[in-house]
Parts: sequence; C-alpha cells; structure tokens
Amino acid sequence: MIETIKGITLKIKKNQFLFEELVKRDFKKKYKRTLLGMLWSLLSPLMTLLVMSIVFKQFFGRATSHYTIYLFSGNLVFQFFKDSTYGGMSSLMANASIITKINLPKYMFLLSKNVASVINFGLTLIIYFLFVACDGIDFSFRFLALIYPVVCLILFNIGMGFILSALFVIFKDIQYLYEIFTMLLMYLSAIFYTTDAYPEHIQKLFYLNPLYVYITYFRHVVIDGYIPALPTHALCLGYSLITLAFGALIYKKYNYKFLYYM
Repeated sequence: MIETIKGITLKIKKNQFLFEELVKRDFKKKYKRTLLGMLWSLLSPLMTLLVMSIVFKQFFGRATSHYTIYLFSGNLVFQFFKDSTYGGMSSLMANASIITKINLPKYMFLLSKNVASVINFGLTLIIYFLFVACDGIDFSFRFLALIYPVVCLILFNIGMGFILSALFVIFKDIQYLYEIFTMLLMYLSAIFYTTDAYPEHIQKLFYLNPLYVYITYFRHVVIDGYIPALPTHALCLGYSLITLAFGALIYKKYNYKFLYYM
C-alpha cells in the first residue's frame, strides 16, 4: 500500500502541470455558464440547509439542541461524499478522448475530480463554521480534531471513486443503481433524525455505515464538545483504508481493459 502511494505521488509530480490544469478545468467546468459561478459553492449548501430545516425541524428538531448544526453536519459530510464519488465515477469516461490518445496514468483524472471536490468542500466548510458561531457554539482547539475524519473521508471517497469509475467503464447501468444507493444511504445516515429513539442494539448497527461514523465524529466534536473515543477513530481509518485498498485492487485489475470499452 505504502509503495503504491509513493508510486502514485511520483507520477503526479512528474505530470504536475497537467494535473494542476485538470483540477482547474474540473472546478471551472462545474460552474461554467452560470451567472453566479463559484458563489454557488456557498449558496447551494445554504439553500439546501434552509429547505431541510423547514421540512424536518418540526418533526425531528424540537428535542435536539443545535438542530441546525446537527442537520448541517450530516448534510455537509454526505454532500461531500456524493459530489466526490459522482465525479469520480465519470472521471474516466468523461476523459476518454484524452485517455485513448495519450499515455497517462488514468487515476490522475479521478484524483483531479477529488481535489476539485475538496476545494468545494473547503468553501462549504467556511459557511458551516459561520453557522456554528451564529448558533452560539464556542470555538475550541478540539475543532482541529476534525482534520482526522476529513482526511479519512477523502481517502474513503478516492477508494469509492476507484471502484465506481472502473465499474462505470464496463457497466454503464451503475450510474442509475448508484443514484438509488445514495438515496438509500442518505436515509440510513441519520442526517435529519437522531438515533436516540432506537434500542441500543439498533443504534450500534448504524456504525456499519461509514458515512454515519464520519457524521457522528463531526457532531461529537462540534455540538457535544468532546473528541470521540479510540473505537470511533479506528472505524474512521479502517473504513477508509479498506475501501481504498479494495478500490485500488479493482482499478489495477481492470486498468488494461479500460481502453477496449472506451
């Protein structure tokens, strides 16, 4: 795994200029021909939060302190995951005209999509912390602990991107199946409701969902005011490394077959 990461890093450095141009292109392409451009990075999460607050607060938010931040934390993580994996899934086919003509490491296109998503996530994170301040939550050094789940989530997204992009080249129907999967995942990630009403053994089942683990980490640090225990850290890292390793394995296995399907 370490040797693979070193190899990828060296190849990216070798093609650094091209990689930077891909990141710029992917980020600009998202807001091409829009009147507000990059402002949508800030307005989109605000509008989504407003709609979700109106719809869900009356049903789930009355007994939950800092419900707006509770909701924002869940939506922040989920949208980052969704944006990264959707972009990663189409990264190869969207660049088929380049891949079939120039001999380049194909994962560069996937990674450039992820970097563009990270930039977008960073902009949304600014809005998130503004809401945290407005909701009367005191800032603390413990907020630095959020770097850990964010890094784990980035690795998890890359791993999922490896899997989805490889499958999408061969099996185009995966995009429709993934839409259903992400919708189901949203309801299973406790974004707008709490799990307190469920029996303890049911609550533990939620930890089988990686996104719920990352979301819960955010909520514990920001809302509950403490850094989660070691098992939560282990789950965050475990889900990330397992998904990344599995994704890299699939990607490597089918790498030489991609050109036949483009």
